[in-house]
Amino acid sequence: MKKFCLSVITILLFSINATAQKVYSVEYQNQADVKVFVVDYENQADLKVYKVKYQNQADKNEGRWFFTDYANQADKKIHFVKYANQSDLKIYFVKYENQAGWNNKSKIQLMY
Repeated sequence: MKKFCLSVITILLFSINATAQKVYSVEYQNQADVKVFVVDYENQADLKVYKVKYQNQADKNEGRWFFTDYANQADKKIHFVKYANQSDLKIYFVKYENQAGWNNKSKIQLMY
């Protein structure tokens, strides 16, 4: 029974800490987990994204994205769409890391 409880706790802790900030941009919509549209203004975005240089900087669901070279390295596959109404998530790329974050927390589950 102790082993079972320990296993359940481990799985729960892993799933709580699991994040999806390592992303890979796919070519076709049907390959994507999330369809993304880049907006022109910060206030139009669900998520403000800062692109980090290193994988270990993208550890939480707070808008710091690391773009991987291969799909199997990513937590989420995204596809950039041409029109806002085709998207699941609207993003805005920010210049500074401290600007990143969620404007619309109702969409936060898309990146878990």
